[in-house]
Amino acid sequence: MASKGRILVVDDDRLVLAAVTHGLAQAGYEVVDADNGDEAILKARQLRPEIALLDIRMEGKSGFDVAEYLRDVARIPFMFLSAFADEATIAKVHELGAVAYLIKPLDIDQILPTVDEAFARLRAGDLAPQPAAQPASAPVAAPVAEPLSDPLPLAVGVLMHRHSLTRAAARQRLQRMAAEQGISEAAQAERLVAAVEELARSA
Repeated sequence: MASKGRILVVDDDRLVLAAVTHGLAQAGYEVVDADNGDEAILKARQLRPEIALLDIRMEGKSGFDVAEYLRDVARIPFMFLSAFADEATIAKVHELGAVAYLIKPLDIDQILPTVDEAFARLRAGDLAPQPAAQPASAPVAAPVAEPLSDPLPLAVGVLMHRHSLTRAAARQRLQRMAAEQGISEAAQAERLVAAVEELARSA
């Protein structure tokens, strides 16, 4: 069977890494794994995965450090899988421009739909990382697509964490909130993410 795509999975918990790697491989993905940030950057440089799935809190380089390298140097889209869902972490995820933010514990059946959706967007030309601002003396970068910071997956992640919901139930809750406010789901997601970021700034 042809590979559905190459994905880099990074987690310093060997059990989580093994479970996610096995599940994605069983689903047809070619998986590159790493259990620390330095190894992740090395493998991203050498093996050129199409998308990365990153833990956040790790010894040495964090998932945020790896994400900055992927965004600014390797130009590889990324998503986070983390047990941390405080406002400051969510705000940083949004700032970096992640494709999605998944909150542990999750089994592979909950992770796969998000990975499949990310690869579908990639194939459609929808994903192109937005580099950090360059100094004035730096060469002008080629134009890129819109940043990856789609508020919808972030808003769903917030609701999953705050109300102990499944991804599907969190999405339904977001849709109900939007309907009650008489606005679109995307607009409600933007409001929720903006509120989280404001809390993080005022903390």
